[in-house]
Amino acid sequence: MIKPIFKWVLNTIPRPLLIRASYVARPILAFFLKGNNMEDPIDGKCFRSFLPYGYGKQRSNVLSPSTLSLERHRLLWLYLKNETNFFTQPSHLLHVAPEQAFYHRFRAMPNLDYLTTDLESPLADVKADICHLPFEDNRFDLIFCNHVLEHIPDDHKAMQELYRVMKPGGMGIFQIPQDVSRATTFADDRITDPKERAQIFGQYDHVRVYGLDYFDLLRAVGFRVEAIDYTATLGAAATKRYGLAQGELLPVCYKD
Repeated sequence: MIKPIFKWVLNTIPRPLLIRASYVARPILAFFLKGNNMEDPIDGKCFRSFLPYGYGKQRSNVLSPSTLSLERHRLLWLYLKNETNFFTQPSHLLHVAPEQAFYHRFRAMPNLDYLTTDLESPLADVKADICHLPFEDNRFDLIFCNHVLEHIPDDHKAMQELYRVMKPGGMGIFQIPQDVSRATTFADDRITDPKERAQIFGQYDHVRVYGLDYFDLLRAVGFRVEAIDYTATLGAAATKRYGLAQGELLPVCYKD
C-alpha cells in the first residue's frame, strides 16, 4: 500500500515542497519498510525494500527511505569509502548542486573544507552559474558535480570551468545519466517542449542524453578520465543489496 501512495505523492506534489516534507516523512517510511533485504551503505540502515522513484516511468526499489539516496549516491559513497582516502585526507571540496543525501554528512566531516555552489539550490553557499564559477584557478582538491551537466546548454564551458578551478593533482567525479548503448551523445537545441524533452532526453529539464563519448568530452578539456564500473568490483550480491544500477560507469576525473 505504501508504494502506490508514494508514487502518487511524487507525481502530484511540487518538488520543493516534497523535499521539505521528506524530512518529516523519512522516519515514517523507514518504520514501515524496515527489514533486512536492502541496505543503505550511507547510514547502514536496512529495509525490506527501497521505494520507487523517477520521472515518468518510475524505477522500482531505488530510493532509500532513510537518506533519500538513489542508486548513484550509494555507488559514489561506496567508491569513496572503499577506494579513496576521502574520509580522512584534508581536502578543499567543491560540491556543485549538493545532494541532500550527502550535504549534512560532508558538512560535518572535520577533514573537509566544504563549499557548495548552485544557481538556485537553498543548500548552496555560493549562488553561481557553473559556466562562470566565481573561484580562482587551481583552488579545489576535490569536485563533485553529479547529474548537473545534462541540464547545461553549454556543457563544454561548464567542463572547462570545473577543470580550471581544480588543483593540479585534484580529483573530480561528474556523474550523469548515461545511455551506454549510445556511442555518441545526442542533443538538439530545437527540442524545447518539456514533454518532448522528457520523452527524448529522459527528463523535462534535460537538454541531451550522453553516450559513451562523454568521457572523451571530459578528456577534451584536459581531464584524465577513468570510466569505472564499480558494480563489477562489488559483485552481483552487493549490487542487489545496496540497490545499485548494474553497469553504471563512474567518471573519475583527474587534473595532472
